[in-house]
Amino acid sequence: MSAPSTNVEKQAKRHRPAIWGIIAAGGFAAVLFLAYLANLAAQGNEPGEETTTPAATATSDG
Repeated sequence: MSAPSTNVEKQAKRHRPAIWGIIAAGGFAAVLFLAYLANLAAQGNEPGEETTTPAATATSDG
């Protein structure tokens, strides 16, 4: 079943603020993600640099 009277232009106008909100939220999430990646890159280890947590040592029987 379809709606008895659908005015597509009117519905497009009514949904415009929601669509802009979704676009703004997606843009904000993208900026946060890029900032997160930049932070990870800035705090990365240099080649040959020791890590802050030592690796677990393997124990053997015997």
